[in-house]
Amino acid sequence: MPLLARIKQRMEFQWTYSKTESQQIKYFLKEQGISKGLLAKVKFQGGKIEVNQQVQNVLFHLTKGDCVKITIPDEAGHETLLVDATPIEIVYEDEHLLVVEKPAGVPSIPAQYHPNGTMANRVKAYYQQQGYANQVIHVVTRLDRDTSGLMLFAKHGFAHARLDQQLRKKQVEKLYQALVGGAVDKLIAHGQIQQPIGRDLSSLLKRHVTAAGLPAHTEYWLQRRSQRVASVKIRLHTGRTHQIRVHFEAIGCPLLGDEMYHGAMDQGITRQALHCSQLSFQHPFTQKLLTITSPLAADMQKIVGTI
Repeated sequence: MPLLARIKQRMEFQWTYSKTESQQIKYFLKEQGISKGLLAKVKFQGGKIEVNQQVQNVLFHLTKGDCVKITIPDEAGHETLLVDATPIEIVYEDEHLLVVEKPAGVPSIPAQYHPNGTMANRVKAYYQQQGYANQVIHVVTRLDRDTSGLMLFAKHGFAHARLDQQLRKKQVEKLYQALVGGAVDKLIAHGQIQQPIGRDLSSLLKRHVTAAGLPAHTEYWLQRRSQRVASVKIRLHTGRTHQIRVHFEAIGCPLLGDEMYHGAMDQGITRQALHCSQLSFQHPFTQKLLTITSPLAADMQKIVGTI
């Protein structure tokens, strides 16, 4: 019989224990996706664990029918993360999740040379404006700076932990739209690219297909094609750095505007023509399948109209 989880407000989560054999709370909570780190926050930062309305520690043994409730403390934001008040375009939001449109040219997260102006900085500003109790920015899926489209954030640590479990099990599906050039006449209706990817030692950033690399698998569907340009839908089965860009260069069809991987720069776009157009995953608490879509970015849509 499946465990019944009921979501409460104020980051309280409740389950009915249905196993016939006894089990310690810490192992039961691990099965629910609560990490040791999150349990430590519960213990030391104002949270609590209750069984049948009585406070218990993680060593308590559960028996069938017990009502288990965990209260997770609010997460104060990291002071080192700067705030960028640039408005964000929200595609989906509930008390656990936030999905936004990332414009091309905006990094996903801060780095040494761009500590501000990223999507994480913008989301922090949004959380502050809304007065959310949880202020930590949990990035679940990120995109390259010049890739546009959907980014998924978790609004608290428990949601992040459960979504991470789905990522590890490859249960979060990301679909992309890309515009490619080169030998587009060789593209087939439905293709698979399975070539290992590793670091290109000539560059700190670049990757390439190499026998010494890690396995990488890209699936694509040809949508439209002209003599010089093709539109393709893409599903990633692995998540290597620059995977789509590397794989399409390897088959002679680099992405338009992708100068690093020898893409054509004369087709009206000067960033890699890549857009994350769909995210599909199971909601970490309601268990409903969510499929969130994004229309093609305007610069790419303009080119598609000419194919």
